[in-house]
Amino acid sequence: MNPAEMIVAIVALVMIGGVLRARFAAHARSDMAAPPASDDTHRLAYEVQLLKERIQVLERVITDNRSTTDLSHEIERLRDR
Repeated sequence: MNPAEMIVAIVALVMIGGVLRARFAAHARSDMAAPPASDDTHRLAYEVQLLKERIQVLERVITDNRSTTDLSHEIERLRDR
C-alpha cells in the first residue's frame, strides 16, 4: 500500500466514524426528548378517540342513503352521548 492510498483510507475511516458518531448522538437526543405521559396526555388521547368515533358516525350518516327520520334519530343518539 503506497502512502497516497493510506491517506485516502485514513480519511475515509475518519469520515465514516464522524458520521456514525453524529447519528448515534442524534438518536440518543431524540430518546431523551420525549416527555413522560401525564394524566393530561391520557385525557386528551381519550377525547381524541371520542372525537374520531363521532366523526366516523357522522361520515356514515352523511354517506349512507337514509331517510330523514333515520338521520334525525342518529343525530339525537349522538347528542345523548
